[in-house]
Amino acid sequence: MTTMTKWTVVRVLRDRNAGLYLAGVVVSGFGTSALWLASGVWVKDLTGSDGLAALCMLAMWAPTLAGPLLGTLADRVRRKPLLIGTNLLLAALLLTLFTVDSPEALWLLFAVLFVYGAAGVVHDAAESALVATAVDRSLLGDFNGLRMTATEGMKLLAPLAGAGVYAAYGGASVALLDSLTFVVATVLYACLRVREERPAPPAGGRRGRTAEGVRYLRSHPVLRPLALAGGVTMLCAGLSGALTYAVVEDLGRSPAYAGVLYAVQGAGSVVIGLCSGPALRHLGERRLAAWGIALLAAAVALRAVPDDVLALACSAAIGAGLPAVLIATLTAVQRETPGTLLGRVTATANTVVFTPNVAGLAAGAALVELTDHRLLLVLLGLALLATATRLGTGAGRRIQPKGRGAV
Repeated sequence: MTTMTKWTVVRVLRDRNAGLYLAGVVVSGFGTSALWLASGVWVKDLTGSDGLAALCMLAMWAPTLAGPLLGTLADRVRRKPLLIGTNLLLAALLLTLFTVDSPEALWLLFAVLFVYGAAGVVHDAAESALVATAVDRSLLGDFNGLRMTATEGMKLLAPLAGAGVYAAYGGASVALLDSLTFVVATVLYACLRVREERPAPPAGGRRGRTAEGVRYLRSHPVLRPLALAGGVTMLCAGLSGALTYAVVEDLGRSPAYAGVLYAVQGAGSVVIGLCSGPALRHLGERRLAAWGIALLAAAVALRAVPDDVLALACSAAIGAGLPAVLIATLTAVQRETPGTLLGRVTATANTVVFTPNVAGLAAGAALVELTDHRLLLVLLGLALLATATRLGTGAGRRIQPKGRGAV
């Protein structure tokens, strides 16, 4: 880590609210990462189907389709109580998974994962909006990088811990672990010192309020290309992610080996998260995103080669490349959007970026049963390379928005 990076990390962590936010992200991110892996292994063990195992990720991502609508909640109520309520809801909901013990009961697991994803959309919108007012704007890139490091860095420990708990006690115990992490995160969020005014009564109809975030993002010359490139990237990432268990099988490993690959991927994410603040100041949002997508392109294509060492290297590269476009887009949204719209614009941007991931997971779950996964990985790498090239060619022409309050 460079001296500049160390100094910006210290500056962020000196802020009490930022430290509490990051602690909450670490705790809840640990439980989420553990459940994410364990749910797929759980379904795989009960059914023997790679496609059904991949549908666990689909269930968690599907609610992003309703992002613009769900994001209005973050602009209509105070955001700190909303974060606390969302965490308590998830803590209680996860306990119902103790009844899942057969293939016939898997509908409940998928239903819980779907609600989990919907609550996550609201949570992310509220958190982004609250952070933008609580953290110095000059440090938003550094904070978002550290947040990504905290979230993705859990892949260094959480998947292995989740796999261990699953192997010893079963999937319901992993759900209990995740529930406890949400309780701890609730306490941390309750300790935040923020002063929020009650939002003004909404003007206009519900449809019009929801559409404001869509119109702002669509007309913004800085945010629009980033969000579109992010959407294409996540489409390819979803397809690639659905092929993970096939890649593991091609390596001659058990399904639980996916936890090792995700742990290595987390290590790559730690690196890019720590470096993202200085990288954003040096390259700008668009160039950082383009370089990250190019790295992801090479890593995805090379996963087609069934070699253990190469598979681990590709996982690390995916962990470094994929978060770059996400950090760049989120930071740009926070800097370019007025506070009264930030919840809706954040949720709308997340829909544009993450909804294609849902389509990719669904398509991948079907294609993995019908097509050679190695051919699919090469084609995905080429598509990502084209996306990086297109985004990078306009990286030097930053167009100033017409007005921060325009919609």
